[in-house]
This record gives sequence, C-alpha cells and structure tokens, in this order.
Amino acid sequence: MKEKSILHVTQLVKQYKDVKALNNVSLHIDKGECVGIVGESGSGKSTLVKSVLRLTEIQQGEVWFAEKPLHRLKGKKLQQARLGMQVVFQNPAASFNPKVKIIDSLLEPLRQQRTVPSFLSHVSRNEKELAFYLLETVGISAEYALNYPHELSGGQLQRVAIARAISVGPSLVLLDEPTASLDVTVQAKILNLLKDLQETFQLSYLFISHDLAAVKFMSSRMMVMQQGEVIDQFDRANLFDKNRHPYTKKLVRLFE
Repeated sequence: MKEKSILHVTQLVKQYKDVKALNNVSLHIDKGECVGIVGESGSGKSTLVKSVLRLTEIQQGEVWFAEKPLHRLKGKKLQQARLGMQVVFQNPAASFNPKVKIIDSLLEPLRQQRTVPSFLSHVSRNEKELAFYLLETVGISAEYALNYPHELSGGQLQRVAIARAISVGPSLVLLDEPTASLDVTVQAKILNLLKDLQETFQLSYLFISHDLAAVKFMSSRMMVMQQGEVIDQFDRANLFDKNRHPYTKKLVRLFE
C-alpha cells in the first residue's frame, strides 16, 4: 500500500449470478485528494462504494483504509476501523428518519463517540451548540435544528447529510451521486460547499457520479467505469486527450 494513501483498493471482484458488478477494480486515494469515478447507470460505481464500506461482501480483492485491512475485519473491529470513513448518498430524504428532528439525526454519530473531533473542540459540549455549529458550517441556519426532515428542501437536507458526515472528523468521505437528485442550481452550490469543506478540513473524497462535468470539477484524478471495469483513468487535465478510451470520448460528447 502506498504510504500516503488513505484508501487502497486492489482487484475487487463482486458477482451477482451471471453479472460481474466489479471486475478486478483497483484504486487509491491519497490524503487530501479527491478521486472521481464516472460511468453510466449499471457501471458498478455504487457497488464499489458498498464494497469499500463493506455493506456488501467482498468476494475477491482487498480494501485497505488508514492502513487497516477492512476486507479481513468483522463486527466491532470493522466498525472501529471504519470510524474515519463516512458516506453521503444520492437521496437526502432517504437518509433521515421522518419522525426524528434534524438535531437528533445530525448528532447521532457524535453520540456514539466518546470524544468530539478536534475541529469541534472549541465549541461548547452542549448538544444544541454543537448542532448549531455543524449546521452553520454547511450554510444552514441554526433554527432548522428543531425541524423535521420534510420541512427542509432537498438541498438543505443534503447539506445536513454532509454536516452529519463530517461531524465525527473523518479522513475520507464517500460521495455517491450526492447531487443527482437536486435541481441544477442547487447542485452547483453543493459542489462548491464540498470543495470548501475539503480544503478547510483536509478531507479525502471518493466522488461517484454519472455527471462528467461534476466529476471533472471535483476531482484531481478521474476514473471511468463501464460494466464493472475501470476502462480509463487519468489526471483531470488530460480528460480531452486524443488517447482517451472511446467510451470516455463518448461521455465527453454527451456533456459538450
């Protein structure tokens, strides 16, 4: 494993009946880096996220996170090893219990930890103060803390989901189509927020999307998936090179 890599994935295989959802997929993410993966529906992007999180069993391959072998761990050891890894999914409404107030959903991860991360050390240990600070960090007024999810817009809910993800001070955040269900104008604001948070907290991102423009905006390195395989990978500046894979060129044409 590369010494500066926060995540190192090697030769992942995941098969559903006769379909290989992942076929020998490898990647690494360095500290403070955003790696973007683009591909159409069914390319294996979301299966990769679930495999990294160990939400689905890995049939073959290795996942190393912060020098810990997630592919070998189970139970409490796995939970402990994953503490520094958080995820933001596509549909913010599905990420929240409709009967639970925003403040309680937001603070749930923190309540499971014995200590608060260093970036919250200057904030009062009062739960309301912690919630207010987290909401304001992602551009949400503190007054929404006592609201229920249905009282917030999709963009506001996704901001809360992001606040919840960073609340425990992760080193890596997996972003699985985080803007796909949002209006175009809101998408840009969320992407800018994610960029700002990455710089402020030195976060590493794995950014998954079918939107080539969003992946290019967010990522320093890009990977292209098709039918469970990584068929192209390159630095962002090389997206338009003539030597790109034909499928990458097809995606470029779709977004021109």
